[in-house]
Amino acid sequence: MVSLKEVEIMQQLYRRIYNDPEFHQLEKKRRIFSWSLALIVLLIYFSFILIIAFYPEIFAKTIAVNSVISWGIPVGLFVIISSFLLTGIYVYRANKEFDATSQKIVKQHINDGRV
Repeated sequence: MVSLKEVEIMQQLYRRIYNDPEFHQLEKKRRIFSWSLALIVLLIYFSFILIIAFYPEIFAKTIAVNSVISWGIPVGLFVIISSFLLTGIYVYRANKEFDATSQKIVKQHINDGRV
């Protein structure tokens, strides 16, 4: 069981981290980056859906004269692959930059004896 003293120490650490300007800068970077990627995914997805809804003949055309594959197949694959790719980009940056900065901030507050 956790003692009241330990809870107090952790709350104090959380407050100090939250009041750190570097923490807010990190959160702003992360928020802007994640929303940018989310908007790109939504733009791709809704463009695909809107074209299907209002101009289905675009995706109904075959890729080549004697082909049985329509443009809908490669464009649909692009939608799926781009989602995976953008997720991978976020995970890579989160692991390399965001997590490292988070750990640095926490360690700084613990090691400085500000707890």
